[in-house]
Amino acid sequence: QLLLGESGGGLVQAGESLRLPCTASELDFDAIGWFRQAPGKEREGISYINLVDRNPKYAASVKGRFTVSIDRAKNTVFLQMNSLKPEDTAVYYCAVGGTASFNWRDYPYWGRGTQVTVSS
Repeated sequence: QLLLGESGGGLVQAGESLRLPCTASELDFDAIGWFRQAPGKEREGISYINLVDRNPKYAASVKGRFTVSIDRAKNTVFLQMNSLKPEDTAVYYCAVGGTASFNWRDYPYWGRGTQVTVSS
């Protein structure tokens, strides 16, 4: 049974950084995606990584500021978020599945989300 959870959210000021871990009970899947959803907005894919080639992709809204890394020994994927902006405020989710993409419909398993709030 796959168990998945993300944490590390909180309240920060613009320009600061956060690191979100996503820990799974196992890494028996092909892709991990990071998504976020702000109130009243559509769910946005911001990053994904194929666990075979380990080549992360980033949405334009976060490229150059966010990076993804993997610690296989800890069954954990990290989302490092630098130079945070108020528009980054959202609930952040990690998700896993068999297809690496920005489409949330490709991911059948989701964490419960962690709130990130960036103040001006």
